[in-house]
Amino acid sequence: MAPGEVRWDLSDFPFFLGRVEVASGYVRPTARFSDRVDNYVKYRPGYPLAVLDLLKKEAGWNEQSVVADVGSGTGILTEMYLQAGNEVFAVEPNLEMRTAAERLLAGYPRLHSVAGTAEQTGLADHSVDLVSAGQAFHWFDPVRAKVELQRILRPEGAVALIWNKRLTTTSPFLIAYEAFLLQHGTDYKHVDHTRISEVMLAEFFRPGSFTYHSFFNRQVFDREGLRGRLLSSSYVPAAGQSGYGPCLRTLMPCLRPTRTTGMSSLTTIPTSIWAGLKAEAPPES
Repeated sequence: MAPGEVRWDLSDFPFFLGRVEVASGYVRPTARFSDRVDNYVKYRPGYPLAVLDLLKKEAGWNEQSVVADVGSGTGILTEMYLQAGNEVFAVEPNLEMRTAAERLLAGYPRLHSVAGTAEQTGLADHSVDLVSAGQAFHWFDPVRAKVELQRILRPEGAVALIWNKRLTTTSPFLIAYEAFLLQHGTDYKHVDHTRISEVMLAEFFRPGSFTYHSFFNRQVFDREGLRGRLLSSSYVPAAGQSGYGPCLRTLMPCLRPTRTTGMSSLTTIPTSIWAGLKAEAPPES
């Protein structure tokens, strides 16, 4: 690793798969990332291809599956399905994020960009084989989203909830970075996706089952990359907001405990997946 780099090891990439149904209710703001798009495109990590192998094994996914990527953002997860040959409905409420995805993925004829939400996708009944949400489920109203996802899934369709999870205690840098976010984040403790517990996930998938998997993933940053990754997050001050200057001035000093080779640091951010099949469709009358 070159001097001046910060490396996130996105190992243990979480993936949850299950049969759909939910409870809990919070409102997700759909405009939080409007002023973060450029940094989001440049500095957010992708997902390991092992996700597709798992979906094939656990959820019946294949290259002919019709996929709804809900909360698709700038299309990071969407592109993985498109590259595999899937027809993909990328459902995203944020205009700026959706426009960026349309520009970046313009070369894929099987992309359908949809202005919609997890609670109101705008897709037809029983029209997709797989619903995925990458780095997005924690913004959903899980009760309403559960009803909507059951509506659009075909019988035996699957839901996959995916996050790249930054670890917080496995290196001096990660400990310092977490303390930095707690100090300078605007509402970090309230919107961080780690507040989604397995109890909540089990309720979402009830009465069906779900499985958890994790995969190795990695992201490497130099100083500018670390700055961009930070500013891609909606829970830190953006340019022009109160606290923006102090936040950036404090960012690099928080790395000093890890300076063994310049600014290099090996860190870990798991990619996690919770996935499972939706409840069986009711018999037709």
